[in-house]
Amino acid sequence: MNNNSLSKVWFSPTSGASNWLWLSFFVVLLDQVTKALVVGSIKMKSAIALLPILDIVYLENKGAAFSILHDAAGWQRWFFIGLALIVSLALMVWLRRLRTPEQTVLAIGLTLVLGGALGNVIDRVWHGYVVDFIYFHWRDWYFPAFNVADSAITVGAGCLLLDAFKESGREQKRARKGS
Repeated sequence: MNNNSLSKVWFSPTSGASNWLWLSFFVVLLDQVTKALVVGSIKMKSAIALLPILDIVYLENKGAAFSILHDAAGWQRWFFIGLALIVSLALMVWLRRLRTPEQTVLAIGLTLVLGGALGNVIDRVWHGYVVDFIYFHWRDWYFPAFNVADSAITVGAGCLLLDAFKESGREQKRARKGS
């Protein structure tokens, strides 16, 4: 299969919502560029205070969200890489199967989660950890540091929830019309 036929399969009017994959690419690009800027400018320095509640820091996260399994013996790196790749493949298949324009919010959510997952996988493969750098705090309270990929995953999950609520509403309308 040559490159031209591959693009016809994934990026055509009949390719489901895979036309949204550009958003995943953008998330990965933005994630990796911001991480490179942080590694190049902040890695050996202390935090940079942008706002009274927001710092830019350099943290290495070997675990999952909120540093879960951070202190594990190293197996978690390969586990999270494998898990993210399997989930990414499933998301791409799901995107390919979406057909209706009313599922745009679902498509956006899936591509944001996909881009975030792949952005963090790149870090795990290259470094063995994920670079986190956005650090919110209020007085003595600190929210765990995160990055652009984590933000995309969170917004994408919100889109998935919103779509689920919208779908529930559509099903209730159909049930009322049918009865």
